[in-house]
Amino acid sequence: MVDLSVELEQHLDKDGAIELLRGAVQAHSITGNEANFVAYLSDKMHTLDLAPIIEEFAEGRPNIFGKKAGSGDDNNLLFVGHTDTVHVDGWREKWAGDERENPFSGALIDGEIWGRGTGDLKGGICTALAAMALIDAAGIKLKGDVSFAFVGDEESGEEGSGVSAGIDHLTKSPAFLENHKPDFAIYVEPTQLQVFPAQMGFFIADIHITGKSAYFGVPEQGVDALKAGHKVLSEIWTLSERMAMSANHDLVGNAFILVTEINGGGYIAVPGECKLSLICKILPGQTLNEAVRQLEHAIGLGIDGTGCRSSIQYPAGRDHKYGGTPTDIAPSLMPITQLSEILVGKTSLSGKVSGAPYWSEAPYLIERLGCPTVYCAPGNIANCHTLEERISVEEYTAGILAIAEFIVRYCGANEQH
Repeated sequence: MVDLSVELEQHLDKDGAIELLRGAVQAHSITGNEANFVAYLSDKMHTLDLAPIIEEFAEGRPNIFGKKAGSGDDNNLLFVGHTDTVHVDGWREKWAGDERENPFSGALIDGEIWGRGTGDLKGGICTALAAMALIDAAGIKLKGDVSFAFVGDEESGEEGSGVSAGIDHLTKSPAFLENHKPDFAIYVEPTQLQVFPAQMGFFIADIHITGKSAYFGVPEQGVDALKAGHKVLSEIWTLSERMAMSANHDLVGNAFILVTEINGGGYIAVPGECKLSLICKILPGQTLNEAVRQLEHAIGLGIDGTGCRSSIQYPAGRDHKYGGTPTDIAPSLMPITQLSEILVGKTSLSGKVSGAPYWSEAPYLIERLGCPTVYCAPGNIANCHTLEERISVEEYTAGILAIAEFIVRYCGANEQH
């Protein structure tokens, strides 16, 4: 009997997989414009006999999902990813005159595919679809079902978008829930083929401190919002240090607060306003409500006695009104250990079990559907959202082979070749 991994490698169409991803990049889909990529995916999913269904979560903004039905009543494995990408501002200027100049060309240079979305996360989507194509090419018939769901509105940065409206709609869709409800899910965020069963939670806070402006020669007639902002910052940084010291998660690390922007001052005058923005990281087992309470208490301590007043907005609500909740799936869960074991040795980092240094949409599947969910796909998050976004062909093809093997082992096969 031929070893499964060897058999899959013999049937891998590397050139076809590369063209699949390059075509995905060329179907540009900055948040709000996901329909281009969904149309591309619809064609590819029909070719794979996935019977894709398209549903709009907002006008002109579609999700797409489909399934390869197995022969039995075994588990349903789900691959999920977002179709939208961040903007490309500055890309053409940086690469002017270079073959990378077009951020949507999918330029192939020195064994890497370049362009917006290659890593985050069209590489992951194409890995999952190419893995299914590979299984078909090998003539392997599955017992379990394999579902694919690709949603919009995950990325933030575009006005009026980026609130996870796509996956919110998907996890409430009767058509999806009736025929695609998963037993285990892989969200194809880039992990360099590591397995992330845990992720941090987060919230963003915009703080507005208001005092009273006055001419610099009579400062006693004003209330200095910038000075109050300094006190508030001191309390926030003290809170961040306490958070970092109070708890640690084996995979996610420590909690903290990062102040990302400060804006205040006046023209030869007592500053009447000061604005701060921050992002707070919390750990699995901690709650957004408690983290927000602690932050608001710290701000109150800073404001006290200054004569200023403050207001706070939380603009990045996701599965929670304040932000995104952390997740923590037991690494010892059988599909996780199985996936990790298959990945080990494919690349230098592959198969390592770690925590996501980002937040994405796994909580919608974990909390709403009770489905254990991990992140796993090729791509390096460090170059995503940058002007150097790219993915290694070697890592991409290694991911296709590993994911195909995992699908077969998780779902079971009726025929062995």
